[in-house]
Amino acid sequence: MNAQLEHWDDIRVAYEVAKRGTLSAAAVALNVHHSTVLRRINALEQRLNTRLFHRHARGYRPTDAGQSLLQVATGISEQVDKLSGYLQGADQQISGSLVITTVTGLIDVLAPWLAEFRQLYPQLRLEVIFDQRKLRLDYGEAHIALRPGTQPTEPDYIAQNIWTLRHSLYASKDYVVEHGLPKDIEQLKQHKFISGLPDSPAPFIQWIENNIPSHNIVIRTSDLYMGRLAAINGMGIFTLPDVVASQDSRLIKIFSQEDGPLWQSPLWLVTHLLMHRTSRVQAFCDFIKQKCQMLGSK
Repeated sequence: MNAQLEHWDDIRVAYEVAKRGTLSAAAVALNVHHSTVLRRINALEQRLNTRLFHRHARGYRPTDAGQSLLQVATGISEQVDKLSGYLQGADQQISGSLVITTVTGLIDVLAPWLAEFRQLYPQLRLEVIFDQRKLRLDYGEAHIALRPGTQPTEPDYIAQNIWTLRHSLYASKDYVVEHGLPKDIEQLKQHKFISGLPDSPAPFIQWIENNIPSHNIVIRTSDLYMGRLAAINGMGIFTLPDVVASQDSRLIKIFSQEDGPLWQSPLWLVTHLLMHRTSRVQAFCDFIKQKCQMLGSK
């Protein structure tokens, strides 16, 4: 087995299958879905280019290579158990890397929070990936995701609705000076707009696509942060989270909450079952939920 064994989680899954003999028994022991065990076994065998198990009607029996892995993993498991007991519950031991993924539209809100979190846990190294793509927590691409929109439904994901983002229409002060403020929806249709890509599932983007003439959409972007910059620079009207836009004095809300369209989007704190109870993930989850509660928007 000359391939690099990068993930202890995969070895642990193979270890449980070898020890218990079936995918179902391993899934129960690991508290994950049956399909997760099968997927990780297949991925590990493919990465190692080695068959670890003989599949038969009564379950899974280790090959010679599987037996070698079981012997090594048994020793590793015992050492991990000892280490876990030593580190259990010690805040000062929260260290290593924590990978968080979210969308760029939340940069302004998250940046000061992340700085404060880093002060609480100075031994923890944060890696923040701003990406419209949904990174795979089950493949180890990230430890925590903050996702606006629909509830994630992937197997073995834990999704908690921690906040409600409210979106409204905004424009820059310079734009309003030049073009004026629309008084109603009909006047709004005469204004320049910034929109997302036409196939975006975001309800506020779909509202623009359905209500604003296409010749009035001056620019499209898949990135909420770029849309905000375009609005700040006077290119047109754009939809933004109120909590983000309220931090920038260059932006003006087009309508009051009672007069104009308003969209709400849940924000999901997403973790994976295999990582959810680790001290670093729990520390961040507790911190970010407290911050959202303080905003009073749920």
